[in-house]
Amino acid sequence: METLFDYAGKCEQVAAIEKRMSEPGFWDDSEAAQAVVVELKSLKSVIGPINSSNKSAAGLDELLEMMAEEPELEADVIAEVERLEAVLDDLELRSLLNGPNDSASCILSINARDGGTDANDWADMMLRMYSAWAVKNDYSIELLDRQDNEQAGINHAAIAIRGPLAYGYLKGEEGMHRLVRISPFNSEGKRQTSFAAVSVAPEIDSSVEVEIEEKDVDEDTYRASGAGGQHVNKTDSAVRLTHRPTGVVVQCQNQRSQHQNRATAWKMLRAKLARIEEERREQEEQSKYASKARTGFGSQIRNYFLHPDQRVKDARTGHLVGNFHSVLDGSELQSFLDAFLQFRAAENAR
Repeated sequence: METLFDYAGKCEQVAAIEKRMSEPGFWDDSEAAQAVVVELKSLKSVIGPINSSNKSAAGLDELLEMMAEEPELEADVIAEVERLEAVLDDLELRSLLNGPNDSASCILSINARDGGTDANDWADMMLRMYSAWAVKNDYSIELLDRQDNEQAGINHAAIAIRGPLAYGYLKGEEGMHRLVRISPFNSEGKRQTSFAAVSVAPEIDSSVEVEIEEKDVDEDTYRASGAGGQHVNKTDSAVRLTHRPTGVVVQCQNQRSQHQNRATAWKMLRAKLARIEEERREQEEQSKYASKARTGFGSQIRNYFLHPDQRVKDARTGHLVGNFHSVLDGSELQSFLDAFLQFRAAENAR
């Protein structure tokens, strides 16, 4: 494990970061400081389990010696071995998160697609699913943009999920997610199929260079939508950026001022373009394989069923969970993320 994860190198990085954090003026640039904190957490999320495993392994030797004299300790030994195996399995999965941006936080966007009001409701359900998963994994969440639908749910939302390896775990979620259920918006109680599209990009801090020519970006301002009454904006504070060479469009209306919305929109644009560059590199690496992981917007990556029976199945990995609600409340989502990491590693090994 220490060789696989460059344990010594990571310990040196932690010491350097902690020294840097103790220096005067470190928190003057809050955005850069937060990026460093995320990096530190990412490093410790690997170092901590390795340290714990080494100590536990040493303790296991003592436990085995004691069991030779006290056979009743066998159950304790088995339980400790199983716990260590689980830690090792988790570290093995983490070793697959070795992409250039995998340790970064991420910006996750959800858009309602085909399916009318059901699709808007489905997009909102997915927003809650990813938020619940983030909370369960001690990640922080910031709402960057949200456009509510007049009838139900959302047209679009974007959130930043910040914490160790957030992007590495979630980037495989990019694509189309399909829901099949009896529609609560259909008075005849008919089955409805609806779609929501997920886009995931690494949150790039200002120290990372992403080449963007300002002349290639069109900026539009518009009046942010609100809940009505006193909450309706009376100034054009919302900002939309369009990157002409790639066609990427980002928008933000949830900050208090146009200046803040513009800064957030530029951060989102940098993240999207970094993701496009990463996809280009991945496609070049995978071009020699006959079978590839399909994660693009045009692909349907996962099916969620509430009718005729409850189940969630990934179209790429075949991973299946029979409890729909355990996935939607974030509890079982991790099993899909892990299955995709293993699937992608197997694809790349061919």
